[in-house]
Amino acid sequence: MDVDRLIDEAWPALDRVPLGPWTLRHSLGVTKRANSVLVTGLPADLSRAVDVAEKFYAGHGLPGVFSLGTDAPAEVDSFLEARGYRLVDPTLVMVAAPAPVGSAAHEVRIEDHPWPAWLDTWAAVEGRDPEVAGQICAGVPAWYAAVEEDGVPLAVGRGVPQGDTLGIYCMATRPSARRRGLARSVLRALVRQAGSASAYLVVTEGNGAARSFYRAEGFEQHGAYHYRVA
Repeated sequence: MDVDRLIDEAWPALDRVPLGPWTLRHSLGVTKRANSVLVTGLPADLSRAVDVAEKFYAGHGLPGVFSLGTDAPAEVDSFLEARGYRLVDPTLVMVAAPAPVGSAAHEVRIEDHPWPAWLDTWAAVEGRDPEVAGQICAGVPAWYAAVEEDGVPLAVGRGVPQGDTLGIYCMATRPSARRRGLARSVLRALVRQAGSASAYLVVTEGNGAARSFYRAEGFEQHGAYHYRVA
């Protein structure tokens, strides 16, 4: 499973600029994933490549951010660390193969486009701009799931079909609706909708509660990545 490629494709940046083996991604500052350098190789001139990347993001009023996953050479990480870049948001990739099969305990609405209330819930929980998030979501086909109450999504999730696997993204539950099993229903509904052979998701290393939840649903660690931020 080419995790770096899958993650990049599932949350596509609005602007993409190739830089040798790297890709400079820009999406108006919404999420580090869509506003960072995807490092997938070692440039012939590493120092120059970092200089170019820094100028690119400075031109957009953003700090330099590099995403370093399984395909990132260790030399790049060491170079950035020596240059003063901080390591932030170590993130685990978790995979379920075969994909878990379970029944949702709640009624789950699933659409093939994010509706305004879905975006509002995700943005409210994650502190993001719903308009830009909607543009990013529109970059690839996906399913959008929600458990609603009086027309308001309480828990949401996004499933991206990618060949024989399903990427699970945007899992978010409003604080007032937590500990009711709503996220479990959203996750199971998306997996059932896809019918894929496997499923994967990403979760920050420090989110122990989420990691335990996903393990209970059959997901195990498959890889990891982190960011270096200027």
